[in-house]
Amino acid sequence: MKFLIVGLGNKGEEYKETRHNVGFKIAEKIAETLEVPFQTANFGWLAEGKHKGKKVFILKPDTYMNLSGNAVKFWMTKEHIPLENILIIADDLVLPFGTLRLKAKGSDAGHNGLKNIGQVLETQNYARLRFGISADFSEGKQIDYVLGKWTLEETEKLPERIEQFSKAALSFVFAGINNTMSAFNGK
Repeated sequence: MKFLIVGLGNKGEEYKETRHNVGFKIAEKIAETLEVPFQTANFGWLAEGKHKGKKVFILKPDTYMNLSGNAVKFWMTKEHIPLENILIIADDLVLPFGTLRLKAKGSDAGHNGLKNIGQVLETQNYARLRFGISADFSEGKQIDYVLGKWTLEETEKLPERIEQFSKAALSFVFAGINNTMSAFNGK
């Protein structure tokens, strides 16, 4: 069985420590846990490993966020990975900071990466793991906020939250979506 875990983010040093790049951070933690390096590949950086006997591809797309679907579709097709074995990790403004929400399907909730993935795959029926970044910004400042750096308080809590999200992603591979939702949602 093959799985594709995609952490959404933006390429470039200026985005490295921003809220919108938390998907990259979680993908990096998963690769570190599996002790596999990222290599430059088509549409991004790819790490390949095994988790409890299952092949896992971890992708950080190097497309712009609003073109993430092209990277997902390419690797899904190339490696013959079924839709139910794909997990997309993204930030979420609606959820309080650090909140973990795993769903088997759903709307894009205004997230441009998720919106594009849904358009390219022609379905919203793919698993998504959302990392709450809260909506602590004034009207008209959403872009500055999501592309902004973490606060000191958030930075202190981030390693533990990233660790929890990494565990949830690997649980998705081993235990499946329903067991993982039961074990991790809201924690």
